[in-house]
Amino acid sequence: MAYTLSEIRPDDKRGHTKLRALLEGEGITLDGNLDYTCGLFDEDYQLVATGSTFGCTLRCFAVDHRHRGEGLLNQVVSHLMERQTERGIFHQFVYTKCRSTKFFQDLGFYEIARVEDTLSFLENRRGGFSSFCQKLERDRRPGKSGAIVMNANPFTLGHLSLVERAADECDTVHLFVLSEEQSLVPFPVRWKLVQEGVAHLSNVICHPSGPYMISSATFPSYFLKDEQAVITGHAKLDLALFGPIAQALGIQVRYVGEEPRSLVTGLYNQIMAQELPKAGIQYVELPRLQAGGQPISASAVRQAIHDGRLETLRDQLPQTTWDFFHSSQAQPVIDAIRSSAEVIHY
Repeated sequence: MAYTLSEIRPDDKRGHTKLRALLEGEGITLDGNLDYTCGLFDEDYQLVATGSTFGCTLRCFAVDHRHRGEGLLNQVVSHLMERQTERGIFHQFVYTKCRSTKFFQDLGFYEIARVEDTLSFLENRRGGFSSFCQKLERDRRPGKSGAIVMNANPFTLGHLSLVERAADECDTVHLFVLSEEQSLVPFPVRWKLVQEGVAHLSNVICHPSGPYMISSATFPSYFLKDEQAVITGHAKLDLALFGPIAQALGIQVRYVGEEPRSLVTGLYNQIMAQELPKAGIQYVELPRLQAGGQPISASAVRQAIHDGRLETLRDQLPQTTWDFFHSSQAQPVIDAIRSSAEVIHY
């Protein structure tokens, strides 16, 4: 049978109806984070296979069970990889069910980490993750080393309090800032504000997270059965990747802020508290710094900016972040926050 491969555009209502039907028929939900989707259609314009991309990742694959064994998924993945290369994305990643790992390995992907019976995380670059860890070893220092991973969307006094506490208790603190561009405050701004905000702490080393630390905003959930499975899968994958990173840098303790309002991050922290000690890493969860009797959070800061209440944030932002939001450079960021329909992360 002859098949036609074509893009399923966001405004293609008929195509998206077929896409959802195929995914649901195969027990998959449509991922919320996609920037390109393609499909293989038969002669009757029935969708028989699909796959998508988001940033540097390939995701959301499905083949109609009646067409298994015809090599259709191979065609879809090859097309997506070629398109990614055309877009200048040469380092590509795949999240998939463990039982599909071998298929992607046959296409030139290498497994980085897996959460048993849940998912496998692969890349198309041999030794990519080990090279990333080897480069980190240059920043290894003697003595007690701690780690913090943050999005800093934007960097608040709450973030600063966490870093200062870690810096006071450790000889070195490795501060990872999530590099993914899925925040209302773009990475170059977040990176600048974090670096400026901790510049007075001589024992803090800042690192862009690179592609090996995955935010909850871009973690794929389309093949996991419910929200708890998604959070658990994300946390366990994060920790599987964090282990070699911690080993490279000699990290002995990871600091996190408590999450009194976020159910998702609260559960994530619970899993870290259980799993990190198994890897020989101490877990330290610190109470959130408060202002006006309320915990300081980046979500609350974004909400205030969204509502035009920037001037109420004086006791929640470091001087460097405050100065930025009162500069002309901040206007595109402020505009993006004010035009966003959703600024709170639950």
